[in-house]
Amino acid sequence: MARIKDEDIQLVRERVRIDEVVEQYVTLRNAGGGARKGLCPFHDERTPSFNVRPAQGFYHCFGCGAGGDAIKFVMEIEGLGFAEAVERLADKVGIQLRYDESGAPTGPRRDPGQRQRLLAAHKLAAQFYAEQLTSSPEAMPGRRLVTDRGFDQAAAELFQMGWAPRSGQALTAFLRGKGFTEEELVVGGLARRSARGLFDAFQGRLLWPIKEISGEVIGFGARRMFDDDFMSGKYVNTSETPIYKKTQVLYGIDLARDPIRKQSQAVVVEGYTDVMACHQAGVLTAVATCGTAFGESHARVLRRLMLDHDAFHGEVIFTFDGDEAGQKAAVKAFEGDQEFTGQTYVAVEGRGMDPCDLRLADGDEAVRDLISSRIPLYRFVLDNTLARYDLDRGDQRIDAVRDAVRLTGSVRDASKVDAFLREIATRAGVDIDLVRAEHRRAEKSPAPQRATRAAEPEPAPAAPPPVFASFGAPQFADEREALKALAQFPHLAAPVAAELTDEDFVHPVAREIWRHMVARGLPTQPDAGWLPAVADALPGDDLRRVLGVAAVEPLHASEQSASTVVPAILARLQELAVSRQIDDVKSRLQRTDPTAPEYAEIFGSLVALEQRRRGIRERALGALSG
Repeated sequence: MARIKDEDIQLVRERVRIDEVVEQYVTLRNAGGGARKGLCPFHDERTPSFNVRPAQGFYHCFGCGAGGDAIKFVMEIEGLGFAEAVERLADKVGIQLRYDESGAPTGPRRDPGQRQRLLAAHKLAAQFYAEQLTSSPEAMPGRRLVTDRGFDQAAAELFQMGWAPRSGQALTAFLRGKGFTEEELVVGGLARRSARGLFDAFQGRLLWPIKEISGEVIGFGARRMFDDDFMSGKYVNTSETPIYKKTQVLYGIDLARDPIRKQSQAVVVEGYTDVMACHQAGVLTAVATCGTAFGESHARVLRRLMLDHDAFHGEVIFTFDGDEAGQKAAVKAFEGDQEFTGQTYVAVEGRGMDPCDLRLADGDEAVRDLISSRIPLYRFVLDNTLARYDLDRGDQRIDAVRDAVRLTGSVRDASKVDAFLREIATRAGVDIDLVRAEHRRAEKSPAPQRATRAAEPEPAPAAPPPVFASFGAPQFADEREALKALAQFPHLAAPVAAELTDEDFVHPVAREIWRHMVARGLPTQPDAGWLPAVADALPGDDLRRVLGVAAVEPLHASEQSASTVVPAILARLQELAVSRQIDDVKSRLQRTDPTAPEYAEIFGSLVALEQRRRGIRERALGALSG
């Protein structure tokens, strides 16, 4: 099979800005020294430990140890192979990749793989469906419903709404004509098989494409339009596929991504038209789940976008219908409230209208007012809990309190539990001491499994092998600083590094990484592709993790002062190496008879080493003062 040319892979690394790639999935904040920081997308955390260094083209998480370049990031977060990740990034930056057909053993195989084929099929399907809604006479019911729900053509185009023809084979024929196989269409959820052959998954339905945060179509939501539809559900979604997992997807996240980051707010609604209505009304942070309850995976997506952690507080606002189902959804969301550090709210329209109906009835401003009138989710759930009891009766008040205190297990901040208990006492009309007593009694009962899990500490990364763990010892601090200087500013280190040798590095980990840097050749100017190339050449993930730390851990130098600090750091490493040689020579000199012929030679070596050490110190001081 053909392979991507090595020089094109290097070009992709040079052209792609890793911070722009990462920010499609994670909100990054400036962390000083040219670094940026956010919540790691590869493990659950509440305090950001995920660092990105755009100048070096590298990322590293100090929590789980994940690290690499932009290609590795896309591979890990999207589950792609190397070649697929390179092709995706090349497409983003407009690089036309070339392939080596000679069968040479170097370079990754060009194998776009299943995921890329399914994404391509969905992209074409979305375009096909959108064209049908716009131009097909058969789609008139769909266009009428769009209008009846208060949306114009521009809104339909913004959300790329579409129409599935009733024939049952229109999309299948279209995609087969584009070279897709029957197996690909079935696996991707775009078609189904029957005894009569292949047929379209959706027929005679109004469609909404469901997109990833990056904007790629991965599935569809479909509304029933005709009574004779073979699917009974009013709304159905693409079935689970290799690229579509409903528990991990939020409808509208591609459009809401940037507003959520900027406003540190997310509005979670219940349906596709609710998302559209909110966006049309100016609530640009609205998203919706796709045929499933809001869960932990959805929460992680929003937390990373809002950079939700102990030092930053965002808002998540749920909109629920006022009926019993809506109340149950609110309770479920409240039980998952520990997934957020930011305050969680609920917005409920008094007449039970969802955002789309509200916009139709009262206009855009009413939708904005609904979101503005949000109340804390805990208060909404508490009121609904107490409403199930007759608080005029003493026994019912006790039962209500016992039921309400169980809600404290979902209060994420232990310091606020007492305030919550006071609110229970006030709303139930009982003494606070009674509420506290019931709370203590409830705490002695076995805790729900969910609350126990939420209280568990974040898992620690696996312990490194002893040789790598020892590299963190204080005596190797100068070698760690030297690796940081070499990794982050190789072009500034190059002139001084020419005088370094393997012996200047004592620890085997530092020495091995240094050897690979030398083998690659230090660049004479900034080169975003150099460090990833060094990482690729290292023989093991543990070495790559050490290099990743060196690439992102702050160096005590700014971009402006690096030209003086980097030479000084490397000079310090040389000075230490010469000092070790001096100690060895002094020891040898002490063991040598002063009358022996070799004494003068050893003494001469000592003098030369002392002079060299002074010269190194003077150069270091000159660099810092210059």
